[in-house]
Amino acid sequence: RDVPFWTASTFTGGQLKSSGVKSVTTIPYGVETRALAQLPEKDLVEPLRLITVSRLAPNKRVDHTITALRCLVEENKVQAGLKIVGEGQELEALKKLAVELGMEKHIEFAGALAEEEKDAALREAHWLLHTSVREGWGLNVIEANAMGTPAVVYPVPGLIESTLHEKTGIVAQEESPKALADAIAASMKRPGDYANWRTAARDRARKFHWDNVLPAACDQLEAWANG
Repeated sequence: RDVPFWTASTFTGGQLKSSGVKSVTTIPYGVETRALAQLPEKDLVEPLRLITVSRLAPNKRVDHTITALRCLVEENKVQAGLKIVGEGQELEALKKLAVELGMEKHIEFAGALAEEEKDAALREAHWLLHTSVREGWGLNVIEANAMGTPAVVYPVPGLIESTLHEKTGIVAQEESPKALADAIAASMKRPGDYANWRTAARDRARKFHWDNVLPAACDQLEAWANG
């Protein structure tokens, strides 16, 4: 309890304090992705290009993005495709689910991508989807934002901080694929807001580049060392 803690999440900071930790400093995680100087044109029109970038593990709930795509296509009648970037133990189960839901033609399993390829994929997408159980923060949200791509996320710790609802993206009303699909479908009626969210997300992402984060982090570490 007397050890100083450094966390990037105010939620985690609150949990630490409630457990009796006396000194908690919040410093955001940094990203190496540099925000685009100019945003390319990207109208919110069909077919929507959706992307998720994640380790394919159970706690990431990538299966929810596949089910959300099915809801979007079949229930909301929105033409869309989903690119899944990442590797992990759930890969085969996710491919099987895509077939079971009849979504295999709408989904690309891209595997792990090099940074330049990942940035290009994020830049091209209309929305990043993030459906994790919880996150310490959600760095891939900021990476997508840097490329001018907002995120639609579940209302869980970490993600509600990396995405500012209706400012840099959308926080779904609940943790369900339907809520995710409904949020995406509703955004189609708000092209002006989408354009504003893109710009705000890109501008905010600049603040999280290591060039801006590292000085404060180093100052804090030095203060602790000298204390």
